[in-house]
Amino acid sequence: MRRFFIEESKVTGPIISITGSDAAHIKKVLRMKPGDRIGLFDGRGFEYEARIENLTAKSVEVSIARRFLSASESPAQIIVAQALLKDKKMDTLVRQLTEIGVARLIPFTSIRSVPIPDQKRLSARRKRLEKIAIEALKQCRRGHVTEIVETVTFNDAIKMDDECDLKIVFWENESKPISDAIQHIHDRHYRKILAVLGPEGGFTEKEIEYARACGFVTASLGPRILRAETAAIAACTILQYLFGDMGLKKS
Repeated sequence: MRRFFIEESKVTGPIISITGSDAAHIKKVLRMKPGDRIGLFDGRGFEYEARIENLTAKSVEVSIARRFLSASESPAQIIVAQALLKDKKMDTLVRQLTEIGVARLIPFTSIRSVPIPDQKRLSARRKRLEKIAIEALKQCRRGHVTEIVETVTFNDAIKMDDECDLKIVFWENESKPISDAIQHIHDRHYRKILAVLGPEGGFTEKEIEYARACGFVTASLGPRILRAETAAIAACTILQYLFGDMGLKKS
């Protein structure tokens, strides 16, 4: 069943209207007709089974047959703080992090970050990343959209959430894997995790010292030097395997 995004605020009754590019796609590309069934999701955990009732020039009117909670979210709430990467790399990263099941992305600037755009460009970039996250959600069948927050500084990023069960920085100069960095890794149930990853040039010693002073542990992603975007995907996959729903079963 085809899935489309609908803002939660638009689900106000048994009949709702789909507009914009999704409506055009339903009519002109998929050539769907009244009576056909589609799936909807609001990006906040609810999904809907719907039936097309009417096609107008600018919208597709559908009736809601069933509303239900999404069953595809990870038990681990993974928050990724990622140093700004060049535009296309961030676009790809947001798509992949959404597919893996990351709950929130915190872009930040650090000492070795790429040239930092002005506020206007940062705002436009955030809107583009939010759109990419929604598009990725259609494909991977998640119920919650990855939240993209405003770009902050490194110091602000590592202090944004003090209620995490685990706060970890993946650092290319660290030799300990995550299993050594975290004591009794298999005995604890980490439900909220903040993972911090650096820019192409990596973190400075000063930044790492500050993160450790704020309660972070540091871990390695292996002996090879990974590209920044590869490191983020590798780190989140490991975290989902250990604490989420991508492999390791909890007793």
